[in-house]
Amino acid sequence: MNSKQVLNVRMMKSIYLLSFIALLSGVVLPIQAVLNAKLGKTVGDPIYGALISFIIGGLGLLLYCLIVRTDFSQITQATSSNWLIWTGGLMGAFYVVAVIILVPKMGTALTFGLVIAGQMGFSLVMDHYGWFGAPIQAISWQKILGVLLIIGGAILLRDI
Repeated sequence: MNSKQVLNVRMMKSIYLLSFIALLSGVVLPIQAVLNAKLGKTVGDPIYGALISFIIGGLGLLLYCLIVRTDFSQITQATSSNWLIWTGGLMGAFYVVAVIILVPKMGTALTFGLVIAGQMGFSLVMDHYGWFGAPIQAISWQKILGVLLIIGGAILLRDI
């Protein structure tokens, strides 16, 4: 095998691993949503439930960073970046609270069908214009059809 073929094999293995991680992340989200919804109901407030969830997640990340001996001095580099990068945590908090509220009212499948439709639709626009530093990828009719099929799937998940 020449070096180009070896590189292609490594890239394919990497794509399979990354695809597996992406799918596993998708599996974890509805589980997290149902557990967080139960937590919010248990403590009597979706905001408080989300706060507890973020505290536990933050402690888990801190423990991981301590185990792998993360260089915490890199955090100071973020202070010189655009303020917008700090809003990701707020968006995560909004998402978790929204899911805690929506799953008990709409069900897990419909909630995530609509979440995914929103993600895909906005992702097409972000990619097309390169917003927030996303790599520019033009919108095509195939991509639009894919999003429309996801939206159609979400509509079919409704209880009529």
